[in-house]
Amino acid sequence: MLLPARAEVARQLRRYRAWERVMLAAPTDRTVRTTFEDSGYTLCVLMGKRCAREAADAAERYLRTSPVTHLQEQDEWSRPAVNEWPGPAANDRLRPAAPARRGPPSIERRSPAGR
Repeated sequence: MLLPARAEVARQLRRYRAWERVMLAAPTDRTVRTTFEDSGYTLCVLMGKRCAREAADAAERYLRTSPVTHLQEQDEWSRPAVNEWPGPAANDRLRPAAPARRGPPSIERRSPAGR
């Protein structure tokens, strides 16, 4: 896994936190809100997270730990928990539905010989 540069993570985290403070002071200012959201998006992309808060938390953890520890933590979080239900067994899976039939409904016809 490719890890971002620590200096860049620290810089983006500082930027995100600074704009967070400004945004909390002036929540109705559209320019401030847009810049804050942009800084959150950049942090999300950098840390590989979908939510800016998760990205900020991940950045703080990344800066506190060594790269090896960070990778080990990421690996542990990606594995299912021991007591977590793994999903349906292979023989319990639902079969796919039959494809939808197009056209007029078919009329069941019987041959006169079959009566």
